[in-house]
Formats: sequence, structure tokens, C-alpha cells
Amino acid sequence: MNILIQNGRVIDPASGFDHAADVAVADGHIVAIAKAGEKLPANFKAEQTIDAKGCIVAPGLVDLQVRLREPGYEHEGMLASELLAAVAGGVTSLVCPPDTDPVLDEPGLIEMLKFRAEKLHRARVFPLGALTRGLKGEVLTEMSDLTDAGCVGFSQAEVPLENTQVLQRALQYAATFGYTVWLRPQEMHLGKGVAASGPLATRLGLGGVPVAAETIALHTIFALMRSTKARVHLCRISSAEGVELVRAAKKEGLAVTADVSINSLHLSDHDIGYFDSRARVTPVLRQQRDRDALRVALADGTLDALVSDHTPVDNDGKALPFAEAEAGATGLELLLSLSLKWAHDSKVGLLRALEVLTSQPAKVLGKIEGQSESMGQLHVGGVADLVVFDPTVEWHVTPDALHSQGKHTPFAFDMTGMSLPGRVKATLVAGRLAYQAG
Repeated sequence: MNILIQNGRVIDPASGFDHAADVAVADGHIVAIAKAGEKLPANFKAEQTIDAKGCIVAPGLVDLQVRLREPGYEHEGMLASELLAAVAGGVTSLVCPPDTDPVLDEPGLIEMLKFRAEKLHRARVFPLGALTRGLKGEVLTEMSDLTDAGCVGFSQAEVPLENTQVLQRALQYAATFGYTVWLRPQEMHLGKGVAASGPLATRLGLGGVPVAAETIALHTIFALMRSTKARVHLCRISSAEGVELVRAAKKEGLAVTADVSINSLHLSDHDIGYFDSRARVTPVLRQQRDRDALRVALADGTLDALVSDHTPVDNDGKALPFAEAEAGATGLELLLSLSLKWAHDSKVGLLRALEVLTSQPAKVLGKIEGQSESMGQLHVGGVADLVVFDPTVEWHVTPDALHSQGKHTPFAFDMTGMSLPGRVKATLVAGRLAYQAG
């Protein structure tokens, strides 16, 4: 279908393009971006028009951390509901970790997941394969076969590797074939608590996770990277000390990228309140100084991307005492709004707010076989993955406002929910209208 998006402010963070313009889409690609006074191609006839007056037209968002809950946890989320939540949030491409049931450690499981996702015609799904069989940390998976099946990298998800020799071998193997290993830095034995170590956790009687759980793991990862020359993406850095180690590693020239979750970027341990299980997330919410350091690091490029860390949890999983409640929160539909809020609060500008959601996470993914190199970009000839959103609209985060099957989020502490800026009007995936607000 030929679609014309009129009267919008078109922003492409990858090129710095920022102008009022019309965008013409045909055969799944952008065929023209016409600024004021410029004409569309003579042979272009729009079959559908989207009025983007007062709206931003940007590349579709790329989210590097999304749990879809299939297979194995369908009571908490289905592919249909979570991919609808993705396009409702402007996310056109997403990466899912391998900690499903069964674990994504066989090519057939990867192919099945991708096939089922593609049949829904919503967001693109890029799976991470398990680094070790069953995520047990003992035997490496067949990374080559998993890559051929469609994996974009390899991860242990939330299961730390206890055996450093296994991690070393994994990095050696990945480096040999140019694969990226995705790791959340957490030392196995220190990371078993449910809240950040500190006065609040002590006062509430909750088991603490010290910052050392993250920094010890980072030191280990960086030491192994130096010897193996592997490429590593660090998932959801959570502390000020962790930020400094990542900054030093990048300055040293290590092939490392890193992201931060919307939860850690906006919340601190005080948001746990009186044992509110909606704030039971992984990694744990740390102190305000950590949150502030993460905000600065995302602004200055030390951290490459902002992720939703979307982990839908059902009512039974949250209706438990804080320490027993299941960790996780819905985030796909909050990602854009919370990036806009961070940019406003930190005074970094709209371009950076979109960059950490589009071109930067696309760079982390790198070249993917069978996929256009225009992911996270908006230019003539590129695949038409687009989001149209109104940055001035304020909306309240309430369960009824979410398309995700998971309704729990720490950004809805009261009946009205937090007021956030920015609402998606339309999302296009490969030139097809995957979502349009009613």
C-alpha cells in the first residue's frame, strides 16, 4: 500500500535530519521525503494518508530487551499481545532473551519463534540464543547453527556463569566467528538479594545486592575481553561504579557497548515504598546517585541505548510479599515516553532522546543477514519502519491504558498513574500500518 504521512516534523537521528516534511511510502520503502516546497514523485499516488500535524515522524524504535513470554510462560504474555504492545509503543524491532521454556538453545526453537512472530505482521523479533545449553553454564551451544537459524547474539539472560573458564571459552568461540555475547554483569553469589544494599534494604529487612555484584562481574568480563578480543554487549548497567568501569573500557578501546533500563534511569530504591512488588525488578533499583550517574552516562554516550526491559508478570506473580514476588515489569509502551521525560529532565534534547531508541541500538545489533541496513534510520530508499507520535500529549500509566498482557509497572503507583509525555499515533513496519491509535 502507498501511504503518505503529511505535515509532520521528520527526525532522523542517524543523519541529523530535522525538518517539516511529507514522507511517501511505497512497496515497503520510503520513496520520498519532501520538505516544504518540494514535490513528491509524479508517479506516487497515495492510497492512505496520515495527518501528522503537530507530530514527530521518526524511525521505528529498536528495543534491545523484551521478554515475549513464549514459549512456556503464556499465562504472563502471548506473542500476539506483546507484539501489539510493541507497535503501540512505536517499537518496530526488538531483541528477546533466551530464557523461555524450553530455553532457546536449539535451531528449531529459534525458527519456530521467528515464524510465529512473522505471521502476526507486527514488530520484527530478533532472538538471542542461549550461550550454554539450558542456560546451565556447563556446555556451550552450537552458536553457528543458532546464528543460521536467526540468532543475533548469545546470552545467559539472568543466569550468571559461575564457571569463569566456560565464559572464557564462550568469548573465544564468539570472537573467532564475530558473534556478540550479551551479558548482564552480576556476580552469582553476591547477586541473590532482592533490593539494593543500603539503609533502605536494611530498614525493610530485605536481602541486599551490593554494587560489587556488578563491578566484580565487569572486571572479569573486561579481563576476558582483553585476552579474547571478543565483542560484548552489557545489558542493563545499574550503578555509578559500573558506569565508570564501562567508560574506562570504552576509552581503552574494548569492543563493548552497554544499555540501561527505563526502570534504573527513572527510579531509585525509595520507589519500593512500603514493599510495593511493582518495583520488584531486575536489576534492583539502586540509590539516587546511581540513577543520576546513569542519566549522565546515557546523555554523554557512555551508555549506548535505552531499553524497556519489558517483562510482563501476571497478578499471581505480583500478589506476594516483596521478596517472594516475581521480578519484572511491563515497559514496551512506556519506552518512548520515558525517553522523552528523561530528555526533558536532563535537558539533552529530542534528537538524543530518539537516538538512544533508534540508530544507537541498531548499531549495537550491527549487520543482520536478511535485514536492511536502514534499521533505526529514516531516509529515501530505506525500509519504512516508522513511528508517528505526538510529543505534547500527556497520558496516565494505568493498567487499562496498556495493550500488554502484563499490567504491572512501577510507574503506576496510584489509581491515576504517572503522567508521561508522548503518545504514538501510528506505527509502520516495512511500509505496512501495524498500529493506528483509535
